[in-house]
Amino acid sequence: MWELQQPSVRMVTRLLLLTSVLLSTCQVAESQALFTGVTLTLEPSNDVSQGTNVTVRCQAVVSSSGFLNRKYTIYKDNAEVHTESITTAEDLIYSLRMARVANTGKYKCKVNIQDKELSSNSEKLTVTGLQTPVLSVDKRVFSEGEEVTVWCKAPEESGNIVFYFYKDSKELYEEMVNANQVETRLRFNNAGDHRLHCDYRVILLPDSVPSTASNNVVVTVKELFITPVISVRPHGSMIIEGDILDISCSVSGNLQNSSRLKVYLNKGQNLLSTGQSKANHSIRALAEHSGEFQCTLEMGNVVKQVTENVTITELFSQPVLTMYPTEVFEKEKFTLTCRSTNYSSDRISASDVKYSIYKDNYTLTPGSFNGIYVVPGVVRNSSGIYSCKADARMISKYSAKLPVHAKVLVSKPELTAIGRVVVGKPFQVRCHSDRGSLPIEYTLWKKYSEVNSTTVQQPHHQAIFPITVQHYSDMQDYKCEARNNPKIDAVVSNKLNTTVIVPLSNPGLSVVPDLLEVTEGNEMYLICGVEGSPPVTFKWYRRGNNQPLFTITSIQSSESLQIKGLGNEHSGTYYCEAINYANMVRSQPVTVDVPLRKGTETVYSEVQNSPTGAPGDHYDYQGSVEYADLNGDQPEVNQALLEVNHQDHHDLPVPVE
Repeated sequence: MWELQQPSVRMVTRLLLLTSVLLSTCQVAESQALFTGVTLTLEPSNDVSQGTNVTVRCQAVVSSSGFLNRKYTIYKDNAEVHTESITTAEDLIYSLRMARVANTGKYKCKVNIQDKELSSNSEKLTVTGLQTPVLSVDKRVFSEGEEVTVWCKAPEESGNIVFYFYKDSKELYEEMVNANQVETRLRFNNAGDHRLHCDYRVILLPDSVPSTASNNVVVTVKELFITPVISVRPHGSMIIEGDILDISCSVSGNLQNSSRLKVYLNKGQNLLSTGQSKANHSIRALAEHSGEFQCTLEMGNVVKQVTENVTITELFSQPVLTMYPTEVFEKEKFTLTCRSTNYSSDRISASDVKYSIYKDNYTLTPGSFNGIYVVPGVVRNSSGIYSCKADARMISKYSAKLPVHAKVLVSKPELTAIGRVVVGKPFQVRCHSDRGSLPIEYTLWKKYSEVNSTTVQQPHHQAIFPITVQHYSDMQDYKCEARNNPKIDAVVSNKLNTTVIVPLSNPGLSVVPDLLEVTEGNEMYLICGVEGSPPVTFKWYRRGNNQPLFTITSIQSSESLQIKGLGNEHSGTYYCEAINYANMVRSQPVTVDVPLRKGTETVYSEVQNSPTGAPGDHYDYQGSVEYADLNGDQPEVNQALLEVNHQDHHDLPVPVE
């Protein structure tokens, strides 16, 4: 017997050293690998028929001196189908045994070596040919309404498959499965022989591949000898409104299994009656009941139906409500007429039809009457929704609703100016009534002459007229009228009343006091006056200076500028400007030349009107310039202003409101 001996320390050390050397060698070999590419091939070819064994070969192009770990991944149509890691230099083999159409697609391979990943080219595999499906049933003879189990199989196929079932070449059912067969139950309600078959499609997105048709299976459906029966009374085609209409739905045939039987009587979507073997419905006939009635029989899964078309003649036609005149104004009377134009002369006469008229669902004519009603003009509000009803032999019919909107008479219009009114310049006036139904005709008059007219059709439209006045008093000549009812007179506005601006004219500049009476150191007043509408802005200028000496806005027709402490330095040419909302005017210039006197010395002075108004030489303006206080202590200035304000101005208005 051999004895186990413990390894010596020297031997263990040598083994560890050898292992370390081998591992180091492997690491050096891996670090020296040259990975240059990946190729993929399909064998025996890219196009094969069904049942062929196909090899997908993936080869890594690698140069190395030792051990390598290679990870292979196979993809079909970008979906991963196989992964495998190997350490040898052999190619990766992925086998498709007995390839089917479902294996058709684009294949490629990825290889990862030392964290470096490369992909192959993509190769398309096409597999042609599908297996012919087989159809089978669990029974070939059965009764109406029974369910039959059917199978369609293609055992050699794979992938996503849609199966189709056909009865007498018409598609009956379809189902998609990820399997090679499908089972379902079908119901047959039509008696007789029927031919069944199936086929399928293999889904290859975005397309599909169809198979050939399966075998045919003939099944026989036995008829259940029961049928639904529908009857209508009274018989014949002349059923008139008011007649009692009786409709019944029953069953004819073998009723041995009547416990499973049920019948339904309906008209369109309305279920009228139901019962186990009979259903009845009785109504007073109306024209609206005309149409198709259905009698339906159900027994288990068997459904049978029969229909009957019923025509009901009107006893009298739906009444029509009319009004005359078709357009009315408030507090105008109008006539409503309710009439049924057609009636069945076999049953009634025209006088048998009685009428009622309603307004907003309230009766206007208690009791029956001949259908003519006059709405009196004293009614406060005749607008509303009107309708009428016709009655005969317990039959009532309503007309369509008739909306009546009594028009509102136009109110007294107002004539107003738009914007500022300046004599001699065009402006616009607006004629407007606060109340009144459209359309409204507006007419502008000047005294007794028509100026213009327009018709307002829409609520956002306005009647606007352009005019021009040559004198402020012309404003009183304008009026406008409004009319929306041709049967009555138009309503007339008041006279046009607005502020009129008269342009400024006849500007003048005068000096007070007379220069012969002025001594050195005294004061002088330059008075600027105009004709026209206030407010007026006055400006005084000394030629040679573009800036005004003084500016003031006044409601007077003249104002003054005071110059204190007169001296020779005040010599020069002066003028003034006046401005209102209409225009600006400038006075003729006034030239003042003043060797002044002291005490009783002689003074030479001259006041000249410059004919040209052209600017003269520039003078330095010195001294005190102030606005004259009209309520001050200068009576001669006040008198001069008063004369200017009243001379020939008596015919000019303060702005007229």
